Amino acid sequence: MFTGIVEELGEVVALEPRGDSARLTVRGPVVTADARHGDSIAVNGVCLTVAGAAEGDSFTADVMKETLDRSSLGALRPGSRVNLERAVRADQRLGGHIVQGHVDGTGEVLSREPGEHWEVVRLSLPANLARYVVEKGSIAVDGVSLTVAAVTDDSFSVSLIPTTLELTTLGRKQPGEPVNLEVDVIAKYVEKLTAATAKGAVA
Repeated sequence: MFTGIVEELGEVVALEPRGDSARLTVRGPVVTADARHGDSIAVNGVCLTVAGAAEGDSFTADVMKETLDRSSLGALRPGSRVNLERAVRADQRLGGHIVQGHVDGTGEVLSREPGEHWEVVRLSLPANLARYVVEKGSIAVDGVSLTVAAVTDDSFSVSLIPTTLELTTLGRKQPGEPVNLEVDVIAKYVEKLTAATAKGAVA
């Protein structure tokens, strides 16, 4: 599990296609400081498993077809900057919200509106995810825990503070660029439970 609080901006070293999968190598001295084989690291919000002991300040992970289909990782290139976060320990503060690292889909940056000390970014919202996104609710965008400032049927907006603009990829994303989206898992569980309850009541 993750919290959506990015620890560092990493850099893609290599993305090696392997048929219907790929092997990704990322440089990140902070997240690799104690990384071991089998550990989980979120890359732009996607939970990946360290495939081998970290070498120097880099780690390698295998990316399966399901992940490539649902996320923007397949579009990464050597030199791409990525948000990195290690899995949270049970004794740590939950600074953001519950993030699984299981990306639900992708959106794209639609517009950026600079403010004096912040920036409002509007992003597209896939139709199949719209029902899970609510004003003042939580959403992970490229692995960053954010509060939804406004939402329509096909888009939502977030307000980015200077720290987020400086320390994550969201400060650099331009209109037209893709982002990974993970909606609040609690909303999905509530939907399933209420649907089951309603079905039982009808039966």
